[in-house]
Amino acid sequence: MNLVAILGFDVGGSSIKFSVMSEEGQILRKGSILTPDNLEDFYSELVAAKEGLAAAYELEGAAFSLPGAVDDEAGVIGGASALPYIHDFNIKKALEEKLGLPVTMENDANCAALGEVWLGAAKYCQDVVFLVIGSGVGGAVVKGRRVHHGCHLHGGEFGFMVVDDKGTVLSEAASTRALAEHVALAKGMDKDALNGKEVFELQANGDRIAQEAIEDMYSQLARAVYNIQYSFDPELFVIGGAISEREGFVENITRHLHAILDKVGIARIRPQVTRAEFGNAANLIGAVYHFLQQKQ
Repeated sequence: MNLVAILGFDVGGSSIKFSVMSEEGQILRKGSILTPDNLEDFYSELVAAKEGLAAAYELEGAAFSLPGAVDDEAGVIGGASALPYIHDFNIKKALEEKLGLPVTMENDANCAALGEVWLGAAKYCQDVVFLVIGSGVGGAVVKGRRVHHGCHLHGGEFGFMVVDDKGTVLSEAASTRALAEHVALAKGMDKDALNGKEVFELQANGDRIAQEAIEDMYSQLARAVYNIQYSFDPELFVIGGAISEREGFVENITRHLHAILDKVGIARIRPQVTRAEFGNAANLIGAVYHFLQQKQ
């Protein structure tokens, strides 16, 4: 008798990661394929991956992590992404027909958050905010261990938070891309001349411009965490994205948080901030957790 398991897909702009996972979260098999540039090949690659695994496992369903404004109930992905062919039609129904399995789907950032809530940094928490720092700032709001999508499926879009009177948003002030662009321009270089890693290398070598820009990034993120704490009041903030793995990154956000709290005398709650435990596997784990939640 084959082992009962769930097939997970993490669909990205350049690759599709897939796995077979037990209901306890154990990854039994995994692999990846290049993301096709059209819908028919997309379906074909998913079916081929499924058929290569179906002989060894009793697959009870397929769980998808996808970019865009994912509406699992309607089966439609709104918004925009690097894969325009997945948007604005009932792709969930089509996937169920192609794969011959029940399908659930969720936004990729929400899946990353659910992965941390199920088995990672927030596994003992009910209410969590997940912040992803990358080319922009995104994230997710988790209430009672379930994603809070919001009326317009924009729950957790923290990058849209306004940070000054000019209308600058958090993604333009505190993302890795923004950091690199700000430092490059301040040095009289083309705005795309540096990346985030290079900026931190400059900081380590005593570059004043890089040091000031990084401190401002910490300050902007700390201010966002403070404001979210006193509006949603989560138990924990989990910081994700490759930059979160840098030594001292989360600790420096906390340092700036303490500075804010010292200025605001009436604020007694100290936000708890930690880094994500799962890297690239978080989306797959969270997609499967979402599938299991929908079964309940």
